Amino acid sequence: MPFKLRRSYLLLFVVIIGLSMSFLPNKLAAVFATVPTEQQIVATKSAAQLETQGKHFYSISQFQQAVDLWQQAIEIYDPKDSLGRARVMSNLALAQSQLSNWSQATANINASLKLLRNDPKLSETKKVRAVAQVLNNQGILQLNQGEAEQAIATWQQAQVSYQQVGDESGVIRTSINQASAFKQLGLYRRALNSLTEVSDVLKQQSDSELKVAGLRSYGDILRLVGEVKRSQEVLRSSLTIATRLDSADEQSKILLLLGNTYKTHQPDQALKFYQQGLATCQQQDNCWQTDLPLQIYLAQLNTSSSAPPLPWQQDWALVTQIKAELARLPVNRTNIDRRLNFAYSWLELVKVTHKWGLKQSHIADIEQFLAATIEQAKTIAYPQAQSYSLGLRGQIREKLKDWENAQQYTQEALILAQGINAPEVSYLWQWQLGRINQALGESTQAIANYTQAVELLQSLSRDLVAINPDVQYSFRDSVEPVYRGLVSLLLESDAGESIAQSSLEKAREVMESLQLAELNHFFREACLDAQEIDIDRLDPQAAVIYPIILSDRLEVILSLPNQPLQHYSHKISQAQLEQVIKQFRHHIVIRSRRDFYRSAQKLYDLVIRPAVDGLSKNAIKTLVIVPDGAFANIPFSAMFDGQHYLIEDYSIALTPGLQLLNPRSLTQVKLKTLIAGLTEKVDGFAGLEYVTSELKEIASRIDSRVLVNQDFTSEALKQEIQYSDYPLVHIATHGQFSSSLEDTFLLAWDERININELDSILKGRNGDLTKAIELLVLSACETAAGDNRAALGMAGMAVRAGAKSTLATLWSVNDQATAKLMSSFYQELLAQLPKAEAVRQAQLKLLHNRWYKHPFYWASYVLLGNWL
Repeated sequence: MPFKLRRSYLLLFVVIIGLSMSFLPNKLAAVFATVPTEQQIVATKSAAQLETQGKHFYSISQFQQAVDLWQQAIEIYDPKDSLGRARVMSNLALAQSQLSNWSQATANINASLKLLRNDPKLSETKKVRAVAQVLNNQGILQLNQGEAEQAIATWQQAQVSYQQVGDESGVIRTSINQASAFKQLGLYRRALNSLTEVSDVLKQQSDSELKVAGLRSYGDILRLVGEVKRSQEVLRSSLTIATRLDSADEQSKILLLLGNTYKTHQPDQALKFYQQGLATCQQQDNCWQTDLPLQIYLAQLNTSSSAPPLPWQQDWALVTQIKAELARLPVNRTNIDRRLNFAYSWLELVKVTHKWGLKQSHIADIEQFLAATIEQAKTIAYPQAQSYSLGLRGQIREKLKDWENAQQYTQEALILAQGINAPEVSYLWQWQLGRINQALGESTQAIANYTQAVELLQSLSRDLVAINPDVQYSFRDSVEPVYRGLVSLLLESDAGESIAQSSLEKAREVMESLQLAELNHFFREACLDAQEIDIDRLDPQAAVIYPIILSDRLEVILSLPNQPLQHYSHKISQAQLEQVIKQFRHHIVIRSRRDFYRSAQKLYDLVIRPAVDGLSKNAIKTLVIVPDGAFANIPFSAMFDGQHYLIEDYSIALTPGLQLLNPRSLTQVKLKTLIAGLTEKVDGFAGLEYVTSELKEIASRIDSRVLVNQDFTSEALKQEIQYSDYPLVHIATHGQFSSSLEDTFLLAWDERININELDSILKGRNGDLTKAIELLVLSACETAAGDNRAALGMAGMAVRAGAKSTLATLWSVNDQATAKLMSSFYQELLAQLPKAEAVRQAQLKLLHNRWYKHPFYWASYVLLGNWL
């Protein structure tokens, strides 16, 4: 069970203030009105030597030695030298924080600031610069204690001070550190914006370690927001500069981050980068005195445990090395976090290599390691780590079916998490208790624990997407199963027994919440707001269908106007159902064959047929589908009852959730369209031959502005949308929808437009939500091949664009068929038909045309969002 740590490995720009980075210019003596005595000179020299030695020990993670030396330095520093004393106090505070001596660290940082601010002899410029450097270190202390918002405020103060004295390097350092705090808060976009500005400034500067560090941080945040390719480009650029500077330390750090960019999809390549990073580190005499080898070892083990390309003997050797490295490190929060990260990866390795129960000796070793970690966490008052350790022990006991101990450890972990108000931890243990209750047949208590876990997840919002992949987080492993587990419990019933309305309503609500959480995770930020929608008032002739894929069955909830919720279930495993869906999706695009009929009818029987009587009795005209999982990748319009396609009986719309709908009807809007498209070959994509006729046909029917080929640039699109009120935007260009944020894009003449750029373009009307786009048409896109969650990208683009409705394609369609369908669609819109019905009528015209009756030509088109 993956876990989230409040403190991830942040790329802080730590300022260890020493003689090489003094508060003062080099002409130190110029500030004193009197000439120092020989005794003062000797004392100052001794203090300076101690200070320099302390800096060396700090750099190799020997923090206690650094503390001892700096405390001696403070004792012998000239009392009149407020700058020297303040400098050492600030450094001492950093070292004490590494040893978890928080009260002493805070006292020293405050004393340093007081000493500087109360010295009347210091010039204003020197005082401002010195205070800025101490504030920078104070921000680091605050962030290391989990006080990210306070750290940001402190760094903002420091930044203002640096700006006052014209210290551009100081401004950049504080920007890098603020970005680290934004990351910890889950504000990835703000971190990205901050580091983008830093990158723009650094590009104009000559090579320096500060430039390398800034680009390194920028590359890492790009990875975290899903822009992996761009991340790799920036990190490689940073690596080139570090190589020119002959900085083996920076090269090693960058190689580690480059490995992280390949970890998910190319683990073998990731391991090569990690190995290269370790080899580069070893070029330095003090490599093994730093914690960089440990970070690399942890990354290697993490990669091996999730997708093990290494022989198991190498993995276990890695475990031994990491244990040895951890044993030599001081006890502080960072190192305890590393112990937990290691314990989780170690446990995953046991599961992957030996399966549960086959290597009890390894399990015993891990439990002993966790017990030691608990004791360490107690010594520095770190209850969050205690909770994680106990919860992980509970998970081990759960897997071994030792229910009594599993429950005990998990309850202890939960009490600790609740005591420190850590919902991001508490939900894990509520969920774990729910699983244990379920295994023991305690359904009522299981539902209660699952419900509390889901409620905690919903309350997290921002924190949920803040979880760094480097600390073992996976939405698929740690969030989605909580929602599905609760739905499964709510919809369980004995044969012949009906399910209570309250349970059906709760299950529907949970699935809506899961859809919202999944989209927020896709964007890597909590950017979507839910709102309650009364569909009965919105459209009394619409029914909503929720097909829900569970591990052992398909559950369907049907919502009819002014009726209690209905429910039906089919005993079919997730694997079997997804195979039927896959066959349907595969066969329907083969125009020369009719193999799709079998799977089309099977899916109709599962999802639609049990609802037919209710749909008929309630005179339903529109089916609103909230598709779950793989269902989002298929055209419901082509489901087949044995004689007719579903589209012949109903208008169909998809929505990621009713909570994301905007209820306004298009008939209330004057139609005016911005049309953009490509007909020529661009960026390796073939020309779209019939786009010219498609765009001309639309322009002949509706008041339009047309951008074609060279005129269709991202900037031109942005300008048109920003300064004109187009309720309809029609884009006929290549594009791809993917479950990966960075692989979802539209193709303009000059570049690929990703989702975040599209968001910026389409919401460019000075934030005027009353002028939001009513309908976005994407007529030549397709879902990524082999990606069974590719439609998530389609839903993401639809929602992020801010359009009330989006008409898009699941696969690339014959250009001529598209031109005909779009012409019919706009003709129906002009006739005041609702959008879903306009799509239906356009599809039926192709279906009844003998040249285009195969669903390949007409079923690709899906309407997302508002169907009115």
